[in-house]
Amino acid sequence: PVDDGLTVVGDHTPTSGFDGCRRLMGLPEPPTAVFAANDPMAMGAREALRRCGLRVPDDVSVVGVDDLPATRLSVPPLTTVRQPLTGMGRVALRTLLRLCRGEHLEATRLELATELVVRSSTDRHRP
Repeated sequence: PVDDGLTVVGDHTPTSGFDGCRRLMGLPEPPTAVFAANDPMAMGAREALRRCGLRVPDDVSVVGVDDLPATRLSVPPLTTVRQPLTGMGRVALRTLLRLCRGEHLEATRLELATELVVRSSTDRHRP
């Protein structure tokens, strides 16, 4: 189950990741990992942790979503969830074309496979 007290809403910017992470680290029992909705928010969270005197991944693990090119070059390189953007675009275009032709869609939801790209911002040994 998700603990709503550990969920912070942001606007997908590094600043909202920074602010949200600062709020989480101010909790009586702060988390040992942060999962951000996208890579820019994760990078903002990582900066907040640095300013709090915490080390990534030694003290707190950080994971983002998108696998932006900058995540490979960040320090430490960011663990992220890679989404099949080309496949998502193809499915969206096919769906749009079918709707334009007035065709009925069998499903209104389609899930495409994602890939966890493990890099140095997560600690595999933490319980």
